[in-house]
Amino acid sequence: MHTQQILTVEDDSAIRRGIVDSLRFAGYLPFEAATGDIGMQMAIKQSYDLVLLDLVLPGCSGLDILRAIRDVRPAQPVIILTARGDENDRVAGLRLGADDYVVKPFSVKELLARVEAVLRRSPERPRDVAQLRVRGATVDLPRCEVRYDDGTRVDLSEKEVELLRYLASNPGRAISRDELLLRVWQLNPRGLATRTIDMHVTRLREKLRDDPAQPSMVLTVRGKGYMFANPI
Repeated sequence: MHTQQILTVEDDSAIRRGIVDSLRFAGYLPFEAATGDIGMQMAIKQSYDLVLLDLVLPGCSGLDILRAIRDVRPAQPVIILTARGDENDRVAGLRLGADDYVVKPFSVKELLARVEAVLRRSPERPRDVAQLRVRGATVDLPRCEVRYDDGTRVDLSEKEVELLRYLASNPGRAISRDELLLRVWQLNPRGLATRTIDMHVTRLREKLRDDPAQPSMVLTVRGKGYMFANPI
């Protein structure tokens, strides 16, 4: 059975040691880095199931490391560790694609609960999808376009492509709006009220010629969210 590996990048030795010991006691295989430069090398050159990332580090910052991780491993689970007053950095981290954050000082129980939650969600991360064959058309995601068999071409926005890629990479699974906000829009859904997902789904259905009254590709799952089905 695979022992899940977790990298902790934290310059405070006491906090880092406490995290590492707690992770090991909980059955994980922990690794650690005390500086941003070492953390950067470990995070992009080695493979981990999760990265715990402090934002304020000697050497390169945690945000620099997060950007680099997203460039080489877009689906890498990351939890950022922040001080209580660093709201701007926390928001920046979430927008760069962090999965969650923990505010210092935190309890071991809280940290482990968040680690478990993120790792539990990680299988939901989409596999890469480059091209889709849907009814009467080919969707070329890298080119951001839909090519219909009748010769018609329709352009997709970058966000429509990201949304469709995520849905199509999880076929047959109802995906909540909160998950889409977190994974596609890279926003923390807590307390966020927005209709942007519904509007993007409406536009996507129009471009896929998916009947909004009775959609057959991008389905609405009442009380849950949206699901991709592909009736070729």
